[in-house]
Amino acid sequence: MKVLIVEPGKHPRKADIVHTLESMQAIVDGYIEITYPWKDNVVLVCNDEGLIRQLPFNRLVAPGNPIFGTFFLCGLGEEDMTDLPDDMADKYMKVLYNPEVLLQTPLGVTTARMP
Repeated sequence: MKVLIVEPGKHPRKADIVHTLESMQAIVDGYIEITYPWKDNVVLVCNDEGLIRQLPFNRLVAPGNPIFGTFFLCGLGEEDMTDLPDDMADKYMKVLYNPEVLLQTPLGVTTARMP
């Protein structure tokens, strides 16, 4: 299955993974959680316990939706996850290209993009 893997502190990378629960869990280092933060037919698969396990902050993918630990994007088929189409991989490669850091400020927590 064609996916876009996003690791904390790194640029996204395209990969071809085996479409099994075990391979998905290996990428995110634990139980998977599936979210749909965007309107596109794109699935974000992350570690279900990323915050609890204190995995490193990765990206703020939507307001109020921080992701901790490695995640990947794949496509959404009629009944299951599927290959991430090339146009969506290119789009989200640009959206998620710059790694982010979590910063504590006097006004609360914010994120900053790294070059």
